[in-house]
Amino acid sequence: MKNIVVSLFDVTGAMVQPWLDAGHECWIVDIQHPTAYETEGITKDGRLHKVHWDLTRPWLPPFDRDQIAAVFSFPPCDHLAVSGARWFKGKGLRRLAVSVEMFATAAEFCEWSQAPYFIENPVSNISSHWRKADHYFSPHHFTGYNLDDNYTKKTCLWTGNGFQMPASFMVEGLGEPDDRIHKCPPGPERHNIRSATPRGFAEAVYQANTATTPSNREPRLHNPKASDSLPPSQLSDINKP
Repeated sequence: MKNIVVSLFDVTGAMVQPWLDAGHECWIVDIQHPTAYETEGITKDGRLHKVHWDLTRPWLPPFDRDQIAAVFSFPPCDHLAVSGARWFKGKGLRRLAVSVEMFATAAEFCEWSQAPYFIENPVSNISSHWRKADHYFSPHHFTGYNLDDNYTKKTCLWTGNGFQMPASFMVEGLGEPDDRIHKCPPGPERHNIRSATPRGFAEAVYQANTATTPSNREPRLHNPKASDSLPPSQLSDINKP
């Protein structure tokens, strides 16, 4: 039975939350999780397993790959994103090599899993090192699932093994999406804040990639109080003809 979801380079667990809610067992792997030496780096919270692991090295899960329903991966983009291209030369080859190595770890695990997967990064030079992204999205494309995601952040997805890209589902009348990612102030959590998975996108991916979810299922809005004031006519799928 494919009841396990894996998310690499994942601190918050936001991406796997819809799967947890549906009863899946979820494993999120990142070096920022508690070391947990007494349990071999694994901290368990119900069906959520947090794994402390340095993903510059391959991670072999303690379960059979035939149990994996989906894999998501968010390798660091610090030294790959084209938004920082003016600093590439100053960073040197070592930093570039580490970033490419972590992306390669993600790609190898995803292909090995034989499960539907995506690897997420902003617009970056990984397209030159590997291949062009399969899909692009911005958080505001999925405000139909979470009204708080009305902001821009062009994001690339490299996908495979049958991953289904969800159709955009937007709420009208929210105004122009903001640029909070670019305006995020400096601080120790800036990286985690900027890289956090939009909850609307996470829900959309769950619905698009679970056979048990009917296509006409009503969206689970994560901001129900705000949605109460919106008539059905203001919920629109921009991909509809």
